[in-house]
Amino acid sequence: MPDFSIRPYVPADRPVLLSLLALNIPTFFALTEADDFACYLDSEREDYAVACEAERIIGCGGINYFPEERCARISWDVFHPDAQGKGYGTRLLQHRLLRLAADPRIQVVKVRTSQISYGFYEKNGFRTLRTVPDFWAPGYDLVEMEWNQRT
Repeated sequence: MPDFSIRPYVPADRPVLLSLLALNIPTFFALTEADDFACYLDSEREDYAVACEAERIIGCGGINYFPEERCARISWDVFHPDAQGKGYGTRLLQHRLLRLAADPRIQVVKVRTSQISYGFYEKNGFRTLRTVPDFWAPGYDLVEMEWNQRT
């Protein structure tokens, strides 16, 4: 992978990330999720990173923490269509999972994804807990998954 790096999100990244999401509508995300992502970046983001190839942003993904549940949630993984299928998403996910595995406060890692993307997480050790049809939008089901790092 040529010159791949992961760095913390900064607010100046917001327009690029919104455009990355737009490139993934409707293939991976419903149109209604664009406003949700903007809101997440503005007010719900806790630990978010961008993935770069030769300093160009090609993807992003985050972590939200639920310490009272000893849980963390992988959030808003988005990659440029040209960067998909090249291992970048796996590297960003593994980067976060390694950090979470080293945190003794976190016992379980969850992700809330769709029937379109759940296979990516399954391939990376997540198992399906439940599915809710049309949760995100008509035709976009919720697939809630879990990665238990302590077993």
